[in-house]
Amino acid sequence: MLPLYDENPVSRPPVVTWLIVGLCVAAFLVWQPSPFSDTVEDTEFNLRWAAIPCEVAEGRPLSVSEVVATYQAGDEDACGIGAPRPSFDPDKLVYPSMLIAAFLHAGLFHLLGNLLFLWVFGNNVEDRLGHVLFALFYLAGAVVATLAHVLVNPSSTVPLVGASGAIAAVMGAYLIWFPHARVRTLIFIVPVTLRAVWVLGFWFVFQFFTDPNSGVAWMAHVGGFVFGMIVALAVRAFGGAAPTPAPPGQGYGGWRPPPRRPYGRY
Repeated sequence: MLPLYDENPVSRPPVVTWLIVGLCVAAFLVWQPSPFSDTVEDTEFNLRWAAIPCEVAEGRPLSVSEVVATYQAGDEDACGIGAPRPSFDPDKLVYPSMLIAAFLHAGLFHLLGNLLFLWVFGNNVEDRLGHVLFALFYLAGAVVATLAHVLVNPSSTVPLVGASGAIAAVMGAYLIWFPHARVRTLIFIVPVTLRAVWVLGFWFVFQFFTDPNSGVAWMAHVGGFVFGMIVALAVRAFGGAAPTPAPPGQGYGGWRPPPRRPYGRY
């Protein structure tokens, strides 16, 4: 089940959503060493910048012994193996890596899949929260999603990359605020229009059936999604005003640019 676009107009251009998309693409194409292959340089890059559960749980960078056990012996839960010193990367920014990792991706399809979901659902959540609050919400979602993954995998020494935890928070908020929005969705090869509650509800339930050996951090998805729902419920309970919707069917995703202020189509 793959969402293609929603029929849910917004009242202002989603500049933060565009910015996040641009940063993820730039990081993938410019910053990551070999985005279309898996090399030693990529491994070293991920150890340097990605979030690693053991590091977050222990508050320190991985040791050389833990890295050797992970990549030479194949032990993905090597936290605590061998001496804690020397560190593989003494200058590693352990806690900031939870944010940095949200802009890194493991491959082209990983990147495109994540950005598609952000593209479909991000503009309305940004419209609801406003640009600044949406940016803070997105970053907080990334941190909460990572912590959820760390909670169930505290001994993992495998780097965690991807925006899906933060995007899951966006999807959770969208489910609460726009459950009846119409989402054009591809099921196998057949395009159908479904209510957002069915698309997002199916996605959430599917996380619990993810193959544990697939490498997908499903608990990060669940944690981010639940966080987004909680934030959305809190905003609604405290009376956060929703923006005035634009007329439907104008501009990509239903957004209509204001007169004399052209923007790119979203």
